Amino acid sequence: MTDLHKHRSRTVTEGVTRTPHRAFLRATGLDDDAIDKPFVAIVDTFGENTPCSMSLNQISDNVRLGVAAGGGVPIRGSAISVSDGTSMNHSGMRFSLVSRETIADSVELFVRAHCYDALVGVAGCDKTLPGILMGMVRVNVPGVFLFGGAMLPGVAPDGSQATILTAIEAVGAAQRGDMSAQTLRGIEKRCTPTAGSCPGQFTANTMAMVAEVLGLAPLGSAMVPAVYSERIAIARRAGEHVMRALRNGGPLPRDLVTRKSLENACAAVAATGGSTNAMLHIPAIAHEAGIEFTLDDVSEVLARTPLIGDMQPGGRYLAVDLHHVGGVPAVLNALLAGGHLHGDTLTQSGETLEVALRAFPGPDGRVVRPHTEPLSPNAGLVVLRGNLAPDGAALKTAGLKQLVFSGTARVFETEEDCMAVVSAGTYREGDVLVIRNEGPKGGPGMREMLSVTAAIYGQGMGEKVALLTDGRFSGATRGMCIGYVGPEAASGGPIRLLRDGDRIHIDAIRGTLDVELSDEALAARAAEAKPFVRARLGGVLEKYEALVRPAKFGAVTHSGAVDWPYEASLGETPTPEEAKR
Repeated sequence: MTDLHKHRSRTVTEGVTRTPHRAFLRATGLDDDAIDKPFVAIVDTFGENTPCSMSLNQISDNVRLGVAAGGGVPIRGSAISVSDGTSMNHSGMRFSLVSRETIADSVELFVRAHCYDALVGVAGCDKTLPGILMGMVRVNVPGVFLFGGAMLPGVAPDGSQATILTAIEAVGAAQRGDMSAQTLRGIEKRCTPTAGSCPGQFTANTMAMVAEVLGLAPLGSAMVPAVYSERIAIARRAGEHVMRALRNGGPLPRDLVTRKSLENACAAVAATGGSTNAMLHIPAIAHEAGIEFTLDDVSEVLARTPLIGDMQPGGRYLAVDLHHVGGVPAVLNALLAGGHLHGDTLTQSGETLEVALRAFPGPDGRVVRPHTEPLSPNAGLVVLRGNLAPDGAALKTAGLKQLVFSGTARVFETEEDCMAVVSAGTYREGDVLVIRNEGPKGGPGMREMLSVTAAIYGQGMGEKVALLTDGRFSGATRGMCIGYVGPEAASGGPIRLLRDGDRIHIDAIRGTLDVELSDEALAARAAEAKPFVRARLGGVLEKYEALVRPAKFGAVTHSGAVDWPYEASLGETPTPEEAKR
């Protein structure tokens, strides 16, 4: 490979016509020596709106040191972050998934508009991780991803371990009268003691694992807690790694994101009972690389992957526990030994995954089981299909005591309608609570239903009822909760035809989701069905609704695989090297 050095930034730094550009660069503090060096973008999602992102400044500052030590010029930029924690269970959640696209767009805008040579992306919250990863693959310059890390758990008033999930589920217990207001308040004050993302195998930690398995993040980096000083060293090394990738000519993000590495990422998610949101985000990352990798492809990997990580919310352990026994590589070594991984994919270092994993320990037998002693022979995530979900639906089975459920539909047009009934406790064992019109287009924005599902669980009804939606669930969701039902109601899916009293059958063993209605009956209902109409949207939601594609393709908003051709300076002749690129 060829040393890329200033392969992009030459566009703005070289030639007579770039005199004004250099003048602007000098106004930022750059001199002749700096202008001759590669420009490395550092894009983070720092913000004071969420504990997930509060620690990212320190990470980006230390990335700067690594880039400078490696001979580059670090240039920081920022993208927005929407806190799923505080946007939950109200209209603000419509903006969460939308923010993923905005973040990916922001990376492209920052890097391409200024012709930066390389990129280090830093993120800490649910949608910020896939957003940064999508942006990295889209611009396809030498890049390294860094996660901000998870928070440490807190301690409940009774001395037991507490996390944000404890607080969310405690709401249901308090609503039922099983918990005092004082205890609830005590949990609220003690469950989130540090900066960092939610500490279980929820969406942020799941996607941090995905980044590591894809090769976009350094091996062993994902599960280090946010407040551990080790993250400072990881950040400095990341700056050095991106400079090495520039010198070596890669590997580039699209060298790393391949069909094989995507299958590896799905296997890691399945093996740890990770967030169902990964089933949305992995296809979206693949889309940026020009790879069609749909829910069907995810499903194939899930079906053949055992559950070996005993991780919350379905299991017992947190990110910090996984870190102490070897981190993500411990999971990967167990999967590799069982033949569940492609060992010939590339890592950030340029080594194959199989070779790179030799430096890390295997399963500890407690947090991570060996492949010969799985918690379950099947993955912790299942894709269901049937006459109610022709395009598929997702169910997290990790921790479920029963995998088959039949019940009576109780239909709600919005999340708020369902939450009112759940809060009042006016639903019954055997109900299938159906929330529709919450898909990517119908929401729009595909809201997460964590508050509803957690309240149900906290009321002791977690596996006595089922919840079915064309919206999303949080990585912290547990119970018989089925999301991503496709096609969604707004796109004419069968979920729009359900009525109160319909009999619904869920079978996670066979992978089926059906309503007890004939094709003729469904067709008759379709003929007389009227679409659900919301008020005028305007703003970003209006643009998102017009562009978003179905969930099975990752709810993406553009055609994918963006090409970034090299260009000569205006009025200048391309060099022979430029002409070859």
